[in-house]
Amino acid sequence: MKRVLFILLLFFFSSLFPNHIFADDKFSTSADTTYTVSDNGTTHVAMDATIQNTTNTYYVTTYSLQVGYSDITNLRASDPNGPIVPVIQKTQNGEIINLSFNSIVYGEGTKLPFSLSFDTNTIASHNGSIWEVDIPGLSNLNDFSDFSVHVIVPPSFGDPTYIKPEQPTSSLTFSKDQLGKSGISLAFGKNQAYDYSLLYHLKNTNLFPIKTEIALPPNTNYQQVVIASLTPKPLNVTEDADDNWLASYSLLPSQMLTIKAQGTIFVSLYPTTSQLSPSEKALYLKPSADWQTTNPQIEDLARQLKTPENIYDYVVNHLTYDFARVNNNQTRFGAVGILQNPTQAVCLEFTDLFVAIARAAGIPAREIDGYGYTQNTKERPISQTEDILHAWPEYYDGQKWVMVDPTWGNTTGGVDYFHVLDFDHIAFSIKGASPDYPVPA
Repeated sequence: MKRVLFILLLFFFSSLFPNHIFADDKFSTSADTTYTVSDNGTTHVAMDATIQNTTNTYYVTTYSLQVGYSDITNLRASDPNGPIVPVIQKTQNGEIINLSFNSIVYGEGTKLPFSLSFDTNTIASHNGSIWEVDIPGLSNLNDFSDFSVHVIVPPSFGDPTYIKPEQPTSSLTFSKDQLGKSGISLAFGKNQAYDYSLLYHLKNTNLFPIKTEIALPPNTNYQQVVIASLTPKPLNVTEDADDNWLASYSLLPSQMLTIKAQGTIFVSLYPTTSQLSPSEKALYLKPSADWQTTNPQIEDLARQLKTPENIYDYVVNHLTYDFARVNNNQTRFGAVGILQNPTQAVCLEFTDLFVAIARAAGIPAREIDGYGYTQNTKERPISQTEDILHAWPEYYDGQKWVMVDPTWGNTTGGVDYFHVLDFDHIAFSIKGASPDYPVPA
């Protein structure tokens, strides 16, 4: 989500002696940035900043910042002595904007104000009936004595459906601490609808006929599914213990069969309530090959962490997403395995560790496989090879199943995917009885 507007802030300082570069602790920087979103989604970014000298020895001559956008237009900058001509340097992670100041201000306590503005189409996106606004975070909070952000959206957007980080009111003004490294995420709209077209490829490698089954997208307390067509028609459709709809097919020896399902999925932001029977609760507390709840290390973590939020925070902060594994189709580590290899996690391991610790703590939990809608696979990754699946866990809070996403919480630098999810997670299958079955589209 955070597109890392201020991921890199480099200060190049000149003293009264030429050809020297000095550390930024000789200066104090504050900034006030306003993001004004138009009806068509174009966002005008305007930053007013001030650099203050904290010594009598040094002064600032240039200022550089890296932005994570490649579509910057109408770039302008100025200081008290007039316009500055920005110099743009393209990188793999966006563009670096370099400013050479017209003014030279030195002396302890003196200030150099400057302004920078540009337009981008990357911050706001209109997907279906939902507008999303993603404001980047600061990777180096300590470089700023003060930093504030104001977000202005058109009246046509209506009131925000969610604000991350959560605000005590509907105010769209954020402090440096609120902005943090993870940034700000806003959504406008009540419900989202996705038209889907899913393919299932079946093959019978045996010398005798077999019956097999596929998992159709299930109804959950976050989504309602309409199946418009299923071709060819199945022999039968049954519901399993995890509330998956399983369609059965018969295949002749060596037969290959492609099944196509089409329809619409309606996604809500907040889950509806549901009751679990004692036997269902017991099912979602059981150990498995990847959810090793009786392992001493898992049990010890469960005793320490105790609550779903603590477990989520631990998983987000303890594991590191390994983008190299996304394309290598490597073996699943499981909960215990990823504790031994915490820098090699993908979404399955983030999910496995959450589920295993939660179950060991007496909290019913299970895995969801499906699709995570994303326009930035570095910050919200999904598989890019054999499929486009994503996995995330959900836990039962005594009244309802609650979906969370520690993977995206980690890869976005801390965007809150615990208290409120989003409109971008679509379930294709639920795995509670087994971490391996059923297989989603």
